[in-house]
Amino acid sequence: MASPQQIVTIDGPSGVGKSTVSRAVAARLGYTYLDTGAMYRAVAWKCLQEGVSPDDEQGVARLLNDLDIRLLPPEREGDDVRVLVDGRDVSREIRTPEMAMAASRVSALGVVRQRLTRMQQEMGAAGRIVAEGRDTGTVVFPRAAWKFFLDAAPGERARRRAEQLRQRGQEVDKEEILAQIIQRDRDDRQRTIAPLRAAPDAIHIDTTNLDLDQVVDLILSHIRQK
Repeated sequence: MASPQQIVTIDGPSGVGKSTVSRAVAARLGYTYLDTGAMYRAVAWKCLQEGVSPDDEQGVARLLNDLDIRLLPPEREGDDVRVLVDGRDVSREIRTPEMAMAASRVSALGVVRQRLTRMQQEMGAAGRIVAEGRDTGTVVFPRAAWKFFLDAAPGERARRRAEQLRQRGQEVDKEEILAQIIQRDRDDRQRTIAPLRAAPDAIHIDTTNLDLDQVVDLILSHIRQK
């Protein structure tokens, strides 16, 4: 049996705080943070720019042939990673609820999953990364040494997402965000390819009543034990 990879995977549904937690865990460990969700958002952004439906597998496959996605460190501590698509910085444009919904649709396409999974595995080949997404522990890095699955009540996730968007100066409709979260949960869990689910050996953490520091400390305590 192959030895575990020096990788931490943090999976879970939309709006549960995976990105914030993963950045903090990576910083505390001195690891690199891999935001796999940003890569799917980048593909979705390109589709919308080119007028290609996120459900059109052939059209999306053509876009992937020449698509260049690059993840760069954030400009300020605590910010999301910067994302370049074909050299253009789309970091802010991909962080909207609408783009999240489109990302969920393109991520259900086999051709997109195969291409981005391969890219992510190449990025993590050397280890010492914290990978965040929906299938990092089940599909991308099944041999990761530490796997976590975060969850929280939909209402709390909607509240957090709304607050995050307000801090970016965006107008929000909390009820609409909640509806999008519930719909995305349904789509992500029911799709055929890489559905949202916890790895059998993942540690479940309900973050509904926990703050950031508590979640990070809990994850680090499990990592230190193993």
